[in-house]
Amino acid sequence: MSALRTLILDHDRVQRKLRRIGIQLCEENWSEQRIAVVGIAPRGLKLAERLAKQVKEHGMEADLIELRLDKNDPHTGPVKLSTELDALRGRTVVLVDDVLMSGRTLMHAAAHLVQVPLQKLTTVVLVDRRHRTYPIRADIVGLTLSTTVQEHISVEFGRKDAVYLS
Repeated sequence: MSALRTLILDHDRVQRKLRRIGIQLCEENWSEQRIAVVGIAPRGLKLAERLAKQVKEHGMEADLIELRLDKNDPHTGPVKLSTELDALRGRTVVLVDDVLMSGRTLMHAAAHLVQVPLQKLTTVVLVDRRHRTYPIRADIVGLTLSTTVQEHISVEFGRKDAVYLS
């Protein structure tokens, strides 16, 4: 049985959100020549890839870094970065995920990154559902959407990007 899905953001609207977020990252980090864009795999990494491209189009260098953790149980599983954590020391870091709900995933990812002193940490999500159980927020949000806890947001990246509510 398939659940009914409502299209929240179509491809063009997702692209506009990405462009706006990319510009905002450049404006907020105008004094930086290079930033580190850390994407929480899998969909946060896809979003980070697109944001790194946006940042580069606006004249700023961006290193793309993958962060992997168990989203269902981030407390016990390892956090893996595609680079050494020490490589982020003193850098401006942008932590990216697709959807922010409870804040658990973003909180654990951020806690891992701040084990070394960063110059600045900015959190970015495409959709913020505002169901916080952890004391973290997204600094830059594509869309804030009030939903019930039972509803599900799915972000699909491909030839046609889309965000659905089911």
